[in-house]
Amino acid sequence: MLFWITSAALAVFVTMLLSVALVKARNETKKPQNTELDFYRIQYKDLERDIARGVIDASEGERAKLEISRRILDADKNAHAASVDGGQKGISLLPVALMIGFLIFGTGGLYFKLGTPGAHDQPISSRLAAAQEAMRNRPGQAEAEADVPAQNIQRDRSYIELIDQLRNALAERPDDLQGHLLLVGNEAQLGNFIGAYTAQQQVIHIKGTSATSDDYADLADLMILAAGGYISPEAERALVRSLQLNERNGTARYFSGLLFAQTGRPDRAFEVWRGQLAEGPETAPWIPAIRAQIDQAAYFAGVQYEQPAPIFVETGPDAAAIAAAENLSPQERAEMIRGMVEGLSARLAQEGGPVEDWARLVVSLTALNETERARAILAEAQRDFASDPTALEHLNTAATQAGLTQ
Repeated sequence: MLFWITSAALAVFVTMLLSVALVKARNETKKPQNTELDFYRIQYKDLERDIARGVIDASEGERAKLEISRRILDADKNAHAASVDGGQKGISLLPVALMIGFLIFGTGGLYFKLGTPGAHDQPISSRLAAAQEAMRNRPGQAEAEADVPAQNIQRDRSYIELIDQLRNALAERPDDLQGHLLLVGNEAQLGNFIGAYTAQQQVIHIKGTSATSDDYADLADLMILAAGGYISPEAERALVRSLQLNERNGTARYFSGLLFAQTGRPDRAFEVWRGQLAEGPETAPWIPAIRAQIDQAAYFAGVQYEQPAPIFVETGPDAAAIAAAENLSPQERAEMIRGMVEGLSARLAQEGGPVEDWARLVVSLTALNETERARAILAEAQRDFASDPTALEHLNTAATQAGLTQ
């Protein structure tokens, strides 16, 4: 109602200004000054004075007066004709009336077409309340999954049979941690994210109090994939637990920002993502997703923002390290290689990284005869890149190279 009152008042105000300007212009329309007529009148008076003083002969003066009188009559006639023509060309009320009508009805029509008639005012308090209501009443995991079409990534029949055997074996051995870790990765490869997060829930159950922040972040990730990118209350609980165990967990922080964006709080989403983008590293798996969405979050949050330029840090050995390795004994060289592998493993565990680094770590661990550890890391990488077929193919190639698929 306040909007309409304000709009009507503005329309009336503008109309009054135009009307006053019109009336003032019409009232100030005057008869044009005739300097020619004034000149002849002055000349006539001067002539009479000169005749009276005897400066000009009386007979010549009379002839001059007749000529000046004739000119006065002609000038007065011309001035009268100009006045009549000027009145006919006066300002018309019709164009102004049309302009006022367009102003009122045209702008009103545009509002009805482009605006939201009948919408209530939305102060910040009501918008925050609406966001909280959306957060509380959003659909659960099962309801969201029902709206997501089933995914069925084609694999050869022998692979499917092996997964079925693994499922059956774990049904009889529910406390087999390594078996469930393998099942998580393989279910994700099949596009069966419900089965994958169900297996991940069992992993967390087996680990109990030793379950890590990454375990809960992986659970949330798989639940979100199963729900088509939607973050349900159940997935939110997994994210909360992950951040309770490690408030710097990159995956959990990214999804927390996404949850804010999905529930009407782009301002909070922007703050979370801006911090992660500033911290990096650029190779972290959540950075591309943040870069793709943070500009929109900033826009809806009303923030002027420009993304920082990507900074890539080379993590491989430098030329000096390679040269030094050539002078080492086989045992020392092996220790150096192990140190590099452990460094790569620690970096991936803390910061994440591109699929090429995960594949290199799997192959390196297998070369160091740490096969079981390589399998566990392969399964973890397959979960992280479950939605990227190209990355999964890269990991499968590395697994074949390492002999982990036999």
